Amino acid sequence: MRSAIVERKTKETDIKLIFNLDGGNISVDTGIGFFDHMLCSFATHGGFGLELTVKGDLNVDEHHTVEDTGIALGKAFNEAVGDRSSIDRFGSFYVPMDEALAFASVDISGRPFLVFDAEFPQQKCGEYDCSMTVEFMRAFAYNAQITLHEKSFYGDNSHHITEALYKAVGHALSIAAKQNTLNKPLSTKGVL
Repeated sequence: MRSAIVERKTKETDIKLIFNLDGGNISVDTGIGFFDHMLCSFATHGGFGLELTVKGDLNVDEHHTVEDTGIALGKAFNEAVGDRSSIDRFGSFYVPMDEALAFASVDISGRPFLVFDAEFPQQKCGEYDCSMTVEFMRAFAYNAQITLHEKSFYGDNSHHITEALYKAVGHALSIAAKQNTLNKPLSTKGVL
């Protein structure tokens, strides 16, 4: 089974998560309602199982909670995908959400990189600062050891833009992590 259990405890956060690439229960409690909604959307649209609890220093702000969740979830994804043999490796997906359109493209390459291009007309969605979206995606991509490109083409509503980005990443990862019958990494080098 392609799954991982990650626990991460620092002076700022205490995170416990179970992640399954091939589906399962979804329950998320980070203490930030909108972020919970985004992570549930990511897991649902990726077809992933995700059980996650985070206790963070929200009395400071949401930065440590969001970034550390990205770190832990990235590590879980990296562990679950394993040696990267027998997966399709690349995936791309567009998500339209009302007036907003977002795109994500991933390479499960073992080489972390992030290109993020999105603007948010409203600074906050509930208690979630939209500027935390790039912080989560960077932490996730680098710890998952993936190349991730994300773009919001347009939109008037920060909720729709943010949700379209999270959903697009889930879909793109699902496509890229799909198992094939090659029994070797999809690379002319023979290794990733």
